[in-house]
Parts: sequence; structure tokens; C-alpha cells
Amino acid sequence: MAHPLMFDADDPILQRVREIALALPGASEKVSHGRPAFFTTKVFAYYGGSIKIDGSYEQHDQSLVVHPDEEEVRSLAEEDRCYRPAYLGPSGWIGIDLDDDTDWSEVDELIEASYRMTAGRRHIAELDAR
Repeated sequence: MAHPLMFDADDPILQRVREIALALPGASEKVSHGRPAFFTTKVFAYYGGSIKIDGSYEQHDQSLVVHPDEEEVRSLAEEDRCYRPAYLGPSGWIGIDLDDDTDWSEVDELIEASYRMTAGRRHIAELDAR
């Protein structure tokens, strides 16, 4: 059974995330578990996530879930806008709630950092050559 879609394709925040993620060399988008996932050979970002509280899932529909380096994750985890996403959090992923006040240059940096953790050498070399 397929997962239900858990996003609005016309969401303007998703559009901004999509522009940043798909500008990276070799990046593509697919829907995984009902949410947009951005990947090269492996996923480097998801749009939307959830946390499990007392056996129920709390959705963070307008959020970015990324896997930057450990130091960045520790720093972000201290902020109220961030959360450890269900399933992915224990593997070093972090979720960041997005809204109209989001610092998009920070989002760009986080997506790129996560991309660098998963992209192949050729794609990273292409990014560095820009």
C-alpha cells in the first residue's frame, strides 16, 4: 500500500527548498513515504518530517530534514525550531521548521552540507567548480 501524500505541491516554502536542492549537480526529486525527497545516489534532504510523542506522531509539514555534519546537528538541536525526526534522528539527521521568517541562506548551506555527505566525488567536484 502506498503512503498518502503529506505535502501540498503548491506550497511556496516547498518551492524554495526545491529550487535550492535541485540546483545541485545530479540532484533529483522523488516522493518517499509521502514526502518530497531530494537525492543523488542517496537522499540528502526531505521536505517534512515528524516526531513521535507518547506513541503518536507530531507532523512538521513545513520543515527541512537534512544530514549535515555532527557539529552542525549538535548546534541546531539546541534551537526551538529544530527537532530530531522520527527514524532518521538517531542516524544524525535534524529537522528545521521553516516559515516566512526563514533565513534562506542558512537553508542553502544546510542542504549543501547534507548533499556533500551523500553525493559522489564527481558531483562534488562539479559543485566546487561553480
